[in-house]
Amino acid sequence: QLRLVESGGGLVQPGGSLVLSCSASNLRLQDTIISWFRQAPGKGREVVACTRITDGRTDYYGSVKGRFATSRDNAQSMAYLHMNNLKPEDTAVYYCAAEVYGSCSESSEEYEFWGKGTLVTVSS
Repeated sequence: QLRLVESGGGLVQPGGSLVLSCSASNLRLQDTIISWFRQAPGKGREVVACTRITDGRTDYYGSVKGRFATSRDNAQSMAYLHMNNLKPEDTAVYYCAAEVYGSCSESSEEYEFWGKGTLVTVSS
């Protein structure tokens, strides 16, 4: 059974850093789009990063450009979201989402598999 599990969330001060992990069970990352979404309190779910299958490059969205980066370990079926210079507005539940043989999309409806999320709180 395919399963995604996020970890690494927590409380961090503004300007700090966190690394989120996404463990993918029974999934070949080489064939899979992995995207990171977040949902802030009272807001909709928004994409922050998507790593393409075709060339392995990552698209970043919105205010995270230049501050967030992704990486992955295909052998271990792990994906990571490196978050730097965190701001209070980055506070949200962060999700990893997967779509086998898919394409990057800003729409959460395009992703079949989801983790349960990990909470990131940026506050002094």
